[in-house]
Amino acid sequence: MMVRWIKIALVACIGLQALFYVLHNLANLGAAHGALSYVLSGADHVVYPDTAFFHVGNSTLAWLPLAMVFAGEFLVGIFGLKGAVRMFRARNAEAEVFHEAKRDGVIAAGLALLVWFGLFMTFGAAFFQMWQTEVGAGSMEGAFMYAVVSAVAMLFVCLTED
Repeated sequence: MMVRWIKIALVACIGLQALFYVLHNLANLGAAHGALSYVLSGADHVVYPDTAFFHVGNSTLAWLPLAMVFAGEFLVGIFGLKGAVRMFRARNAEAEVFHEAKRDGVIAAGLALLVWFGLFMTFGAAFFQMWQTEVGAGSMEGAFMYAVVSAVAMLFVCLTED
């Protein structure tokens, strides 16, 4: 029974973390937009000043990826909390029922990986080379931490009781 409680708590934490981030980002909308515009522009890239792809110098275009990040974080939050509630309701049920109740929590963790690994690390860090600046490196390090924790939590939550 304790293992089920831990799984419920992990899924709730994934959801809460994402909701906290999206709410903080919305409360600091100008700063979030400025940081993303800065990263996309390639400004202050001295280690690898050239790109194999492209930079986005128009800060207006940065609203689209910012909306994608916000939507991703919001969905992680909703699926995480929904998953935790479903798991809580099934906490005393048979193993098959509890395992099925984990679906939304696993979706939340998977979406978290898509946001923090897919968007931040694949596109931000690799494509736009955000690691070259202090602002970008901080975001990339945080994204790495959230992606790894989400992946480990997802693996643990997916385990069956057999």
